[in-house]
Amino acid sequence: MIYLPRIIWILPFIVTLSASALAADDRTIPIIDAHSQMDHEISIEEIIRLMDEAGVARTILSPRRNVKPERFLAGVSRCPDRIIPAVRTKGNHYIEGRPDAFKKYLDNQARNSRYGAMGEVLIWHAEKYHHTQNKPIAPQVVFPPDSPKVGIALKTAARKGWPFIAHIEFAAIGPDREKFMSGFEALLNAHRDHPFVLIHMGELEAEDVRRLIESHGNIHFITAMCNPVALKNTREPLVNLFEQDVLAPRWKDLFIAYSDRFILGFDNVWARHWRKIYIPQVLLWRKALGGLPEDVAHQIAHGNAERLWNLMEKTGRK
Repeated sequence: MIYLPRIIWILPFIVTLSASALAADDRTIPIIDAHSQMDHEISIEEIIRLMDEAGVARTILSPRRNVKPERFLAGVSRCPDRIIPAVRTKGNHYIEGRPDAFKKYLDNQARNSRYGAMGEVLIWHAEKYHHTQNKPIAPQVVFPPDSPKVGIALKTAARKGWPFIAHIEFAAIGPDREKFMSGFEALLNAHRDHPFVLIHMGELEAEDVRRLIESHGNIHFITAMCNPVALKNTREPLVNLFEQDVLAPRWKDLFIAYSDRFILGFDNVWARHWRKIYIPQVLLWRKALGGLPEDVAHQIAHGNAERLWNLMEKTGRK
């Protein structure tokens, strides 16, 4: 079943799209959000309502902060055709716990057959601050790509057949950038048959993305937050894939040339992301998809996610 958006408006204080732009977008393409999160301030029911308004068919969703796995699974079990639950990797089990304790934490979740994915694994994550208040809301997390906990998460993902989503903020690392790039590429080379995904495009510019794609057949990129709507609501050095409300030519060329490597995702983290910037981002991306060749648009919007996470088999799509 294809879910079509019920709204044709956009929040003017976040981004403005002209009437002609809205008319040009392609509202027949199914959209899968390949990576989002939920905190304790939003319910599964509200997420589904927002997905309906945005016209998003399915979301790969992981819990965070005070959302316990049991409560999370109970919520998503009421809408299995809309939400693919992802194993939670974040939290003190990963940041502060011993490797054996982290492994047990992952194993306890992964053995539950209702999970269909694994959430992002933090490799280099800067301390995060509230977008309007000067107070930290998430700590800095740094684990080299060859660290034991990263290896545990990768082995779990490989055992389950799930893509390994790496969170590495290459634009923010500083002097250690090349060390982390080399370490990440070593993982790609050591696991050539397993798909890796960089969330937020890895905060990489087009030439770096092209080099990684041409060097590694198993690297993919999620587009989350790499657009003007999200950039107005963050301090992070995220790459912008757009020029105003259309894809920048250098990125459009990459998407067309390597359409099997890019995956649409939004990475809603907090309730405010779901409520304030989610729908405007989806509308912006619908216009962008309408400017791509039809086969490319389908691959990026849903096809690559279906292939990598085996979603067609789960839903009976052919």
